[in-house]
Amino acid sequence: MPANPHNGHTDLGIGLGLRVPHYRHILEKKPVCDWFEIISENFMVDGGRPLEILDSILEQYRVVQHGVSMYFGNADPLNREHLKKLKRLVKRTNTPWLSDHLCWGSLDGRCSHDLLPMPYTMSVARHTAEKIRQARDFLEVPICVENVSSYAEFTQNEMTEWEFLNEVVERADCGILLDVNNIYVSSQNHGFDPFEYLRAVPHHRVGQIHIAGHTRLDHVILDTHDHPVPDPVWELYAAAIQACGRTATLLEWDDKIPSFDEVHAEALKANLYLHEHAHAV
Repeated sequence: MPANPHNGHTDLGIGLGLRVPHYRHILEKKPVCDWFEIISENFMVDGGRPLEILDSILEQYRVVQHGVSMYFGNADPLNREHLKKLKRLVKRTNTPWLSDHLCWGSLDGRCSHDLLPMPYTMSVARHTAEKIRQARDFLEVPICVENVSSYAEFTQNEMTEWEFLNEVVERADCGILLDVNNIYVSSQNHGFDPFEYLRAVPHHRVGQIHIAGHTRLDHVILDTHDHPVPDPVWELYAAAIQACGRTATLLEWDDKIPSFDEVHAEALKANLYLHEHAHAV
């Protein structure tokens, strides 16, 4: 299939999140890994150990940046100082695209440190899309927005989450970081069909996919990233690959982190799905 216009590559392969417990193993053993995803905010500093580690990683591996605080859904304007620091990091990593979440998380300078769902209305979609365009024009790099997991919904909603996602990315002319674990988590919490969500996504805009594990409690599923990928998420991933073709895929494991080899082995299971389902596109 042709290269995805929203990431510039047909497929980067299977990536891992760059996490502190694995630094020594990666730098000493130099394991074979297609690419690493970094949390941008962890490296938006002027110097010191974080940038030393990053530069050492960049000598060996491709790095893709993923953000957690752009908050495209905020009512406040984009933070220009944040954007300036982010742009310096973009130039340092030469990331092929930049991702962040389709959410809000702060108000009047007070940060919740969480990824909060937005009201799914047309006015919010227009506002959010405009901020994504502004960020992309300033940063001069393609942007993919990620669907978030959620545990509550607004009564003001005028459309479904997937209709809102479609409206935003079409208006912003941006890519999608499709988190299939988040789709599954939200579908169980809110009672919708995750495959209906997946079928409705504009597949040509999917530039990256996230897979992860979660935690099932009595009445809710939490997006904890502290378990292997469960079977229902693998099934959704298979459907995503069949719909979107070979797509750069990242395994998220952010808590109770096991050894690098165990995380890498879990991530490489995605290759079986890529081989079996991508050719069906």
